Amino acid sequence: MSYDLVVNGVKHAVDVDGDIPLLWVIRDSIGLTGTKFGCGIAMCGACTVHIDGVPMRSCVLPVAEAVSKQITTIEAIGETEAGARVQKAWLDIDVVQCGYCQSGQIMSATALLAANPSPADEDIDAVMAGNICRCGTYPRIRAAIKLAAEAR
Repeated sequence: MSYDLVVNGVKHAVDVDGDIPLLWVIRDSIGLTGTKFGCGIAMCGACTVHIDGVPMRSCVLPVAEAVSKQITTIEAIGETEAGARVQKAWLDIDVVQCGYCQSGQIMSATALLAANPSPADEDIDAVMAGNICRCGTYPRIRAAIKLAAEAR
C-alpha cells in the first residue's frame, strides 16, 4: 500500500505494508540512516524520532500511524532552536563515545528542552531514563542538557 509521509518537512510516498515499523521506512525506503535500530521493542531509545514534536520509538510505531503527521529525525533536529542548542552542547562537552545511541539521546533531550526549558536533574533523569547508553556517558549527557538549557 502507498503512504504519504512528511519527514523533515519533505513529502515522501512509500509503498510498504502499513504495519512495518516507521524505523525501517525511514532508513530503508527514505534513506535517512541517522535513526538507529537498537532493541526492536521500544526499550533502548536509539530509534527515537519526533512525531508532531513528541518523542516516539520508531521501531514499534507502524508506518500507517505516522501518516498526516510531521516526522522529525536526527538529520533535521538541528534546524530547531532547542535541537541546535542540544547538538552544540553535545559537541562542547564531548558527550559521544561510541555514538550509537546518541541520535536517540539528542532527540529525547531536544523534546525535553522544548517542553521544559529549565529542567532539574530529576526531570532530566526521568525523561532520559528510556535511553540506554552502553558506554555510560550519562553524567556528560545530563551536563550537556544543562548547558543547552543555560544557552537559551
